[in-house]
Amino acid sequence: MNVVRINSRNVFYIILSLLLSTVREAQMGGMVDYVAHERGKRNLNLTLPYSQKKEDTPADCVLEKQCSELGGDCLKCDTNLQCVYGDTYTANCTVLDQVECIGERTFEKKYICRYCYQTEHWEHRCHQKATCSSVASPQQHYRTNCTVNSEILCLGRRKFLKNLPCNWTGGYRWSTALILSVTLGGFGADRFYLGHWQEGTGKLFSFGGLGVWTLIDVILISMRYLGPADGSLYI
Repeated sequence: MNVVRINSRNVFYIILSLLLSTVREAQMGGMVDYVAHERGKRNLNLTLPYSQKKEDTPADCVLEKQCSELGGDCLKCDTNLQCVYGDTYTANCTVLDQVECIGERTFEKKYICRYCYQTEHWEHRCHQKATCSSVASPQQHYRTNCTVNSEILCLGRRKFLKNLPCNWTGGYRWSTALILSVTLGGFGADRFYLGHWQEGTGKLFSFGGLGVWTLIDVILISMRYLGPADGSLYI
């Protein structure tokens, strides 16, 4: 009878080799899946409409139109950085590759020599914020992001930071507040309308401070000294 002897060290090495081989195959399978996924994304991108190929394509560049009518967000222009401020120049512009349009993709476009942050306030759009008091003294300012209008051609970046005065409104009307103060001010209606709930409750239970508080609020609102509680301006 033959006796088979099993070396525990050899068994350990065999099991370890099998485990390493399994891990390697799993990694290779994951890599193959990743490559196939990326190829699928690339092929899908080729078949998608141009508006879906580039997520960062500006909204004004999505619709098909004449190439010469496209704005600065859709073009690459060779503007002259050594130009004289305020003078008018002509730049050679080319439509971006991800943008589709009708007609010649290269053309000339006139522009005024100035950086984008130097454009007039009606030539750019800024993100409005309602986190400051519009009635503070001295007047408060906030820093926000602004973007030049598409039809404007300028030097430098088309998005920039700008300091704006705090002059937002919450939708409160001065005429409404004044009418409430004159007619129902004794019940605190004007204060409730403007968001001053504590003062409005005080006026309600004191009958407008026996008329004195009501008269004072009429004067303050008529002079626009008393405004909304959120710090906004009247419409």
